[in-house]
Amino acid sequence: MLGWKFHIIPSRIEEKINPSLSPIENVKKLSLQKALDVSSRVSVGVVIAADTIVVSNRKVLGKPKNRKIALEMLKKLSGKEHQVITGLAVVDVKTKKVLQKAVITKVKFQKLNKDLIEKYIASGESLDKAGAYGIQGGGALLIESIKGDYFNVVGLPLNALNNLLEKL
Repeated sequence: MLGWKFHIIPSRIEEKINPSLSPIENVKKLSLQKALDVSSRVSVGVVIAADTIVVSNRKVLGKPKNRKIALEMLKKLSGKEHQVITGLAVVDVKTKKVLQKAVITKVKFQKLNKDLIEKYIASGESLDKAGAYGIQGGGALLIESIKGDYFNVVGLPLNALNNLLEKL
């Protein structure tokens, strides 16, 4: 979309939420672990890593493991506001300079009826998304409003990322 040239190199770290850390501390830690893992395996360039979570009533909602959990998550989010928090980490492989940031966007779901939830879950889209929805797909129909960066809800807050890259 922005014309940037990049390669996707998956990190090898296990994405585990540490309950003793705040949601912001968790996403910053996970994104940094991902960036450091990948930067240790490449010789040049800038490594960008991100980790996104959904927080509702102080509870982290990760990626649902099955349709039943996705249904429970969407019912909990129905008619309520929640936060989408993304941790960003960028590493200059040559200089080893590291910059980090966390971005928070508030998302409000409309009151969801059972048919809409079941139709959305049947699409399969909810199973690989934090909070069991993706704003960039059919999940857009679940959302009443957002306050903040739309791209953060997608999973990569482009404005914040660009600001980090400019500083780097």
